Amino acid sequence: MEATLGDRRGHTECRGDARGPGGDSPASPTAPGDSGSAVSLPSPPGTECSPRPRDPPGDTEPDEDKVCAVCGDRASGYHFHVMSCEGCKGFFRRSVIKGVRFTCPLARRCPVTKAKRRQCQACRLQKCLDAGMRRDMIMSEEALRRRRELRGQRGQPGGQQGQQRGLTGEQQQLIELLIGAHQRTFDSSFSQFMHCWPPCPVPACPQPAVRLLVPSPPGPAVPSALSLSLSPREEAGPDVLSLLPQFADLSTFMIQQVIKFAKEIPVFRSLSLDTQISLLKGATLGICQIRFNTVFNPRTKAWECGQRCYTIRDGALAGFQQVYLEPLLKFHESLRRLRLHEAEYALLQAMLLFSPDHAGIAQRDVIDQFQERVALTLQSYIEHRHPPREGRFLYAKLLLLLTELQTLKVENTRQILHIQELSAMTPLLSEIIS
Repeated sequence: MEATLGDRRGHTECRGDARGPGGDSPASPTAPGDSGSAVSLPSPPGTECSPRPRDPPGDTEPDEDKVCAVCGDRASGYHFHVMSCEGCKGFFRRSVIKGVRFTCPLARRCPVTKAKRRQCQACRLQKCLDAGMRRDMIMSEEALRRRRELRGQRGQPGGQQGQQRGLTGEQQQLIELLIGAHQRTFDSSFSQFMHCWPPCPVPACPQPAVRLLVPSPPGPAVPSALSLSLSPREEAGPDVLSLLPQFADLSTFMIQQVIKFAKEIPVFRSLSLDTQISLLKGATLGICQIRFNTVFNPRTKAWECGQRCYTIRDGALAGFQQVYLEPLLKFHESLRRLRLHEAEYALLQAMLLFSPDHAGIAQRDVIDQFQERVALTLQSYIEHRHPPREGRFLYAKLLLLLTELQTLKVENTRQILHIQELSAMTPLLSEIIS
């Protein structure tokens, strides 16, 4: 090839935790007393909050009537499997983590109430255990640290540092790398390609309405249908004859740019030559379509390649069939409607390139790890760079469109092989689809 050869879900939904996990902080000098409040959110497996037991029929009193099973104070939710207040929750956690053995001066008969709970730590701890608090649900400091980091990455309350930072430093570097590679290997003005094919002497860009229905020649009325069939005059016109060489040269030009893009990525260069070729064979046509989408004009339904514009009618004139052209147009309209940023276009290209599903891949682990890294970066970028309403389902929509793109690639390959003249004109294209 040219440039290459040369614990469970319940633990994560604690009802009262929005007011704070008082015990999330390391023990303070007032250790036996009540802890301060902080913000608490859904946690990963091993969390310190417990699933809320089902209320028996008719037990539907409001949250403000819930009381702590240990001291009788107002409860904030279920902690360590028991309805409790923030103070008893923090006290139980600190006591267990420190492993302190408390002693009672009154034979463990001290009253534990909101007013007297600090008088005897031994009786308070025993009452926590009698109420059902579980030692095994207490998270370690390391687990708490990881949970706080996860909150920050998700941009949720309690992760203010993560909200300010947005993307990690590693993700920023990856985006900068891919944007740089994209910009250095894709010229949206197609100035280099224009050296091969000078601009048309007449305006090349079509009128806003580009239809799939070609008017029939004068004659008896025939039921109309969605069709890309051409009249004999259109098939024989001189402009039609020049389209195929243009498409051939444009395909070669785009493939060369994609190969250069791939070689800008250090991970790609570190792969074996055979693996590089396999990745390019599997992804080049799809990456070309992602790049073409950046110059697609949804108003005119045309691809504006510098001073030349192409429509699906031009594709039909060159020999491509409706079964490919119609879904192709819909794909570009759908993708363009998402209004992607340049970073997202660059990340999409890398996701397509580093696919472990391509045939003949030898270093699947390396490729799979890098693709996962790119995918996570794309998802994080969408979450932090798009308004919530706009970016809510954007990542899911992109995955669906990438699936459609794979289907288009299969049909595109079939039709290129069908147009024998096109394959003959572009040896590089023929090698890509071989």
